[in-house]
Amino acid sequence: MASNSALHLCLTLFLSLLPHSMDTDLMCGDYLLRPRLSSGRRQKSYESPPLSELQRLLWTHTTSTGHVNEVWPHLYLGDAYAARDKGLLSQFGITHILNAADGRFHVNTGPTFYKDMQIDYYGIEADDDPDFNLSIYFYPAARYIRAALRSPRGRIFIHCAMGISRSATLVLAFLMICENMTLVDAIQTVSKHRDICPNSGFLKQLQQLDTKLVSERKMNTERFKL
Repeated sequence: MASNSALHLCLTLFLSLLPHSMDTDLMCGDYLLRPRLSSGRRQKSYESPPLSELQRLLWTHTTSTGHVNEVWPHLYLGDAYAARDKGLLSQFGITHILNAADGRFHVNTGPTFYKDMQIDYYGIEADDDPDFNLSIYFYPAARYIRAALRSPRGRIFIHCAMGISRSATLVLAFLMICENMTLVDAIQTVSKHRDICPNSGFLKQLQQLDTKLVSERKMNTERFKL
């Protein structure tokens, strides 16, 4: 079980990153049958907070973090230990797995590892490095998560090595893209159930996504008024 002190150590100095390209594919036409937040932050006045405030928000929540936590209905976030515990996965009724630390030098499970289980597997070979462009996977991962949750008895487990940076970033992006949440809403939603700590580069990429989605929503609102 990761300690809060260990999680806080992963908060690094802010890095100045060049803007990364975003997948412009829109997904907001389909929505999951899940509870939705009613937040004043989605009003016209909302602007994505600076990185310093987002970092402070992550520090504010100090919930207990285990090997796996349900952070959204039927969506579980966890670490490599849980990914290798087939009994635990069966206990939670997991039908899909998204491994954000896929690959030979990371959490090398893959479809072969789960061949004796009825589990659909999706791997992303990402590094927990502020310079790694995880944003190119935001929309593909969100599509996969959405499809998993909409499947019969669908329950998805999303993990990396510790379940606090790479996988947490993809969960936040999913909530923003498919559940119409702001980045602040998404962080608060997940942090109620698990300590998370996206590295500074991932946090900046999420901030860019937040700005993009808020702008699109404002434009759609204006078109509706016309």
